[in-house]
Amino acid sequence: MSQTPSLPSLPSRRSVLGGAVAATFALGAGTATATTATAASAERIRPSWPTDFPLPNGFRPEGIAIGSGPYAYMGSLADGSVRRADLRTGEGRTVLAGATGGAATGLKLDRDGLLYISGGVSGSIRVLDTRTNRLTATYQPTTAGFVNDVILYGDRAWFTNSHAPVLYTVPRGKKKGGLRSVPLGGEWEQAPTGISANGIETTPDGRALIIVNSPIGKLFRVDPKTGHATNITLKGAADVVNGDGLLRVGNTLYVVQNRLNLITVFDLDAGARTATLRRSITDPRFDVPTTAARLGNRLYLVNARFTTTPTPDTTYNAVAVPLG
Repeated sequence: MSQTPSLPSLPSRRSVLGGAVAATFALGAGTATATTATAASAERIRPSWPTDFPLPNGFRPEGIAIGSGPYAYMGSLADGSVRRADLRTGEGRTVLAGATGGAATGLKLDRDGLLYISGGVSGSIRVLDTRTNRLTATYQPTTAGFVNDVILYGDRAWFTNSHAPVLYTVPRGKKKGGLRSVPLGGEWEQAPTGISANGIETTPDGRALIIVNSPIGKLFRVDPKTGHATNITLKGAADVVNGDGLLRVGNTLYVVQNRLNLITVFDLDAGARTATLRRSITDPRFDVPTTAARLGNRLYLVNARFTTTPTPDTTYNAVAVPLG
């Protein structure tokens, strides 16, 4: 994700998609995320469900999250609003209003219906109860930065800060405890300016986090207790430059490389010490996709269109790629 999407020199994060995408997913037993991967994988998608549906003009989508039902939540970089779309019809509505200076980048939906929202340049972290469409918590880290993406791990939600070598973590659901900061160290490389940490996931064995560093194109394995980062060895690929959203299904990791209009697919070992290139997914109808979410046999993405100067009339959409 990027707080300055109009500048093509800055890597950031998230037209109709097409092309066959063949993949075999193995759901790993060691995952520590509490997203609805199992329920989502069981969802049967009908061929009549749309693979392309519009978002409001000027929406500037960044993040997408899908729960157990056929609904996707998408956040706006323009004002921080959140929109819910029925994936059976493509019809949507705003469930969280935006405001001047607001932003909604990475999103994750928990089993209890709580949606965790990264605040981008606003620096905020918000929690939305999707059953009532009311905010249940708001956090404001003291470290200046760009709160970019989020993953659910253990009893907390974990957020990246693209402008500082630090992770933020907040309690999930009714768990006690407040906002905490975990500095990144070890082999982590922080750019002097602009974006560094972007997408975040968990390792297959559930013992660590995976973070992509966009400008240098590296994946890091991070100990959530200490923040110690170790470079993940890439096999078959030189780098993952412009790496944005991460999605892991079992031992398969999808790295969305936004401005390259590319999704790179890796096979991970259990501890995510190595990532072996399996294949790449591209399509002429990609328009700077940033984040991917899975439902059944489809991969849903939003086209952020960072190479297009945003205006109130700029068109945006969400798309789906068949998994084969």
